[in-house]
Amino acid sequence: MQAAFDYAVEYVHERKQFGHPVGTFQLMQGKIADMYTKLNASRSYVYAVAKACDQGKVSRRDCAGAILYSSDRAVEVTMEAMQMLGGNGYINEYPTGRFLRDARLYTVGAGTQEIRRMLIGREFNDEFKRRSA
Repeated sequence: MQAAFDYAVEYVHERKQFGHPVGTFQLMQGKIADMYTKLNASRSYVYAVAKACDQGKVSRRDCAGAILYSSDRAVEVTMEAMQMLGGNGYINEYPTGRFLRDARLYTVGAGTQEIRRMLIGREFNDEFKRRSA
């Protein structure tokens, strides 16, 4: 996700249209802002869960949630990066296609998103049963 963001930001500040870098256009600024917030929200979530794990406060639902959220955001950020590059985002001479393949792997590696959702839901159901008993 970071690599896709970094590459896209650099690209839109080098690519010019109408005599100006496309990164200065309002639409691109909005895309950069959205990508930045998704990247940092994901990073914060993962770091918070990692810190809890380091402190022995491991929660399967938190671990699954961090992977679920971050991997979905990685795909979104990478798709935005591809779109920001226009047609260049889809050709093999640019790394964005590889970034997308890498991001998509996180949505299926070590369990699919559906499995992660099921695990999270099951953890809440089990917690409710324990509290109700």
